Amino acid sequence: MSPKSNEKRLKVAILGGGPAGLGAAIELAKLPFVDWELYEKKPQISETGGGLSLQPQIWRLLEHNGAANHITAKDFFRSAEGQIEQRRNGRSGELLTVKHNLENVPLNHQSCRLARAKLQAALLKNVDQTHIHLAKKLIEVEHLPNNRVRISFDDGGEDDVDLLVAADGIRSLVRTFSFPHYALRYNGQTVYRTIVSKTDVEKIDGIPWAPVFWKHISGLYVYTCPLGDNDFEVTARIRRPEQGQEPVSWGQPFDLHTLLYEYDDFCLPIRQILRLAAEGETQEFALFSGPRLKHVVSHGNIAFVGDSSHPLLGNFGSGAGFALEDVYTLTKALDWAWPKEKPLADALELFDSIRSPHYKRLYEVVDGFAAIKAELRSENLLVDEEIAERVKRISCASESWMYYYEIDKVVHEFLCAADSKLAE
Repeated sequence: MSPKSNEKRLKVAILGGGPAGLGAAIELAKLPFVDWELYEKKPQISETGGGLSLQPQIWRLLEHNGAANHITAKDFFRSAEGQIEQRRNGRSGELLTVKHNLENVPLNHQSCRLARAKLQAALLKNVDQTHIHLAKKLIEVEHLPNNRVRISFDDGGEDDVDLLVAADGIRSLVRTFSFPHYALRYNGQTVYRTIVSKTDVEKIDGIPWAPVFWKHISGLYVYTCPLGDNDFEVTARIRRPEQGQEPVSWGQPFDLHTLLYEYDDFCLPIRQILRLAAEGETQEFALFSGPRLKHVVSHGNIAFVGDSSHPLLGNFGSGAGFALEDVYTLTKALDWAWPKEKPLADALELFDSIRSPHYKRLYEVVDGFAAIKAELRSENLLVDEEIAERVKRISCASESWMYYYEIDKVVHEFLCAADSKLAE
């Protein structure tokens, strides 16, 4: 049904075409009072990097927004033994811990691993692409006197909107505008991601067909896992010395041959698979993090979703899930407030009251990991002892509630409480 010409509308701009932005587009399109446009700085909607995990809470959200219909069994790898991950000593290959899916998780919701590009493509199929504007690099955000937001792009284009959904990633320009004193920090660690062929990996003895962290000390590790089709991901992380300039944060081509010597202490299968990865196309990702935002809204007309709201360094491997939870919550809050003729700020306050405490809880888990690692560094253990103790203590401190989080039930409870408050 087309909106009436005199009907009040909510004009929304989405910045960013990653999972957060595409998820927002899918959910906002369901609201009959919203007119939305999505702006992406790249010349096409695309995803960089290797694989990502689809945990149970992500599967439920992908079913809700329809993207699950575009993901088939050949697109991902799921352990036949129900394994979520293995952790091994990277030097010896010794198996230290194994995590499994919970017994009550249905098979179609169990953890799996797929290429990031496949998730991006699945989401994009459910988005009206006539509302997507490419090669739109944001250069300025201005808060207008009429409570609207003006966004300006490097091509001279502008848009004035009622609501700005900031899905512009970990180095969000919108966050810089809203919180000018907020500072990201390069933590000295960099990851290198490559996708190789399963056919080639099968020729290497000692690489399990499972998600495996091959651990060392000082943040050094290698991650290996099959993906869908003939893809197999190889990710290496290392702490690199300061070079006098801020590194590029996301997706730069890199010659992995130049780092192979850093992994000479790893077991033979890992040295072999890294040499294989070095023959492929590797991308470099510098790791940035920042303090928790006290609020994921700003100025009564800006909402932060995805990495722009929580620079968590990928600690939980569920950034796409958190992003989809954000946009689900945001749109439910809008749909609650608009028919009641509540101000936009009320909807954003409700959104913030749900998501900010959630991220506070996640940051507390991360802080606990940091304390464990600092304690280990002070104990001066032998290398293999430190690897074993690190895996043991982190595993004991790990929490899994975020992978089974039922955002629909949480939002429903908050909306019922808000309705009860109005009825008082």
